[in-house]
Amino acid sequence: MIRTLIFSVILFFSIVPVKARTVELTLFPAKAPEPVDKYRLLPKPDEQTDSDAFPLYQKAIQSLPADYDKDKVSQWRNAPLKELPTEQVKATLEKFSPALQLLRQASHSKQCSWPAVESVPATNELTVDVSKCRELAFVLAVQARLEVAQGRYDQAVTTARMGFVMVKHLGEAPTLIQGLVGVAIGALMCRQLEEFVQAPDAPNLYWALQNLPRPLIDIDRQIELELANLKKEKNPLLREQFEKQVKPAHDRARLQTKRMNREVTALQCIEAIRLYAATHGGKFPNQLSDITDVTVPDNPATGRPFAYSRSGSKATLEGPAPEGAKAEEVLRYDLSLKE
Repeated sequence: MIRTLIFSVILFFSIVPVKARTVELTLFPAKAPEPVDKYRLLPKPDEQTDSDAFPLYQKAIQSLPADYDKDKVSQWRNAPLKELPTEQVKATLEKFSPALQLLRQASHSKQCSWPAVESVPATNELTVDVSKCRELAFVLAVQARLEVAQGRYDQAVTTARMGFVMVKHLGEAPTLIQGLVGVAIGALMCRQLEEFVQAPDAPNLYWALQNLPRPLIDIDRQIELELANLKKEKNPLLREQFEKQVKPAHDRARLQTKRMNREVTALQCIEAIRLYAATHGGKFPNQLSDITDVTVPDNPATGRPFAYSRSGSKATLEGPAPEGAKAEEVLRYDLSLKE
């Protein structure tokens, strides 16, 4: 079991590309909703139920249709919103209705009781299950994109919430591979919010993002659990070999998590900019410190403010590579405003 999880983490990083992200966003000014907590990416305590999310995720995975076109779903995740074949997407999403309903129930669960590592059979079943979580997240992404394209913003926030709750639950799971899948799904949900903030009349999600945990996922606990399990290997030479093999993967896991948490926080900064523009004639602030109605969060990867500059009707928000990452692992948003 220990070897399976270690090699799963190493394999994860062999297939996940790492590169700079430069994203062009055309924003519409947007004031805070009333009340300010109208939109949430995690449920309020009084909206939670006593149900356990884990069996709901298992049932959702089991209810995935076997005959859907995965290539089409992938294509719809990346196509421009105006090019989405609405009726075809709706018909495909109907096949996922049972799974989506179960995910909605899971998003209101107070807890997710993942099995302890020791209770999982020494096979790749755990990895298969979490890979299916990514499959569910891909469907959520397509549904959110369709809802944004149709101007159904309240529904799009609800769909994004289902994804972010899954991220939180995976971050609470006992294994690093589960946490890493949560990180990947968190990044995927951020992509949907990038589409959301560019939609006309889309509500401002500053407070929804503010109410997310910081960090959204912290994998240090999962790494510590994995290292503790490594110490159970009775052969000292083999144990030492595993520790050497897994250290680079642990380092990359921490960087991957920092990048995802950086994206969540950068989106909150963008929403702060949209708030400012809504009360300042549709103009960008000259500097982030001009925004005084709300707190502009610092880049969690560095503990310092995001780099920001304005040039006329354009602006740039940039987060440098986290410490220990390659210099090109920068996050940059090139921003413009529409009235």
